[in-house]
Amino acid sequence: MEERILSAAEAAEFGEFKRSKREAEIALALGKLIVDASRRETDVSLLKHACESARRLNAAGVLVSPVNVAAASRLLEGSASCVCCAVGGTGESLTCVKKAEAKRAARQGAKEIRLAPCYSALACGNYAYVKKETRRIRRAVKNCALVLCAEDKGLTEEQVFALVRAAADAGAEGVCVRGETALLNRVQALCRGKLRPEAADVENGEQMRLLLKAGAMRAVTYHGDRIADDLRRAAEAELAMQEGRTPPPQWEEGTIEKEETL
Repeated sequence: MEERILSAAEAAEFGEFKRSKREAEIALALGKLIVDASRRETDVSLLKHACESARRLNAAGVLVSPVNVAAASRLLEGSASCVCCAVGGTGESLTCVKKAEAKRAARQGAKEIRLAPCYSALACGNYAYVKKETRRIRRAVKNCALVLCAEDKGLTEEQVFALVRAAADAGAEGVCVRGETALLNRVQALCRGKLRPEAADVENGEQMRLLLKAGAMRAVTYHGDRIADDLRRAAEAELAMQEGRTPPPQWEEGTIEKEETL
């Protein structure tokens, strides 16, 4: 078969097509970010920065503590990003307190509730308590998505899987686990399409790429702008190599080392 050589105009058009395709893929990935602004040191300036970053990236949402729901709702008004509220503090609050906190957050504009489960009940193997608590919060905020938080580093895999089952049985929309690809693979298989598996503490673009490949549908991060820069540099490097150009540096000094395998 005769090899067809592209003209200069065709090559330029094809290059632009590939670039547009990469930009669309990056936009899709950034749309799965939850920008985390829930730390207790989050002041007005940090909250505003997180909301501006979410707007700029068209992120899925901004995670805040209950005291910042109203302010975040104002800052995100008219954007594609929603307010996600972290409810339950350390997890050891009474269910009635978590329920009241979740309902107030919903009234102030939160579209998603992220529930910290009772870790002492988990430690005792009292999974029925966790399931009952999750179900009560689900009923209290019917118009909000509910995500059960299972990213605590002290949780065993058995406890994480118990939280996945509790979230599914209680009618939650998602469960958020540690940003570890091996764990996420197992959680994704356990969700079986009933739950949205999410990854927490995502620190760079390569980690996010691997977690999305492993099945994560959302990624919670303090580093939205860094992830966006990483994804764009990686895309530019790939295009440069395809076009025979010298690729730009992808990873700045001081960033987290990339995971090499799944």
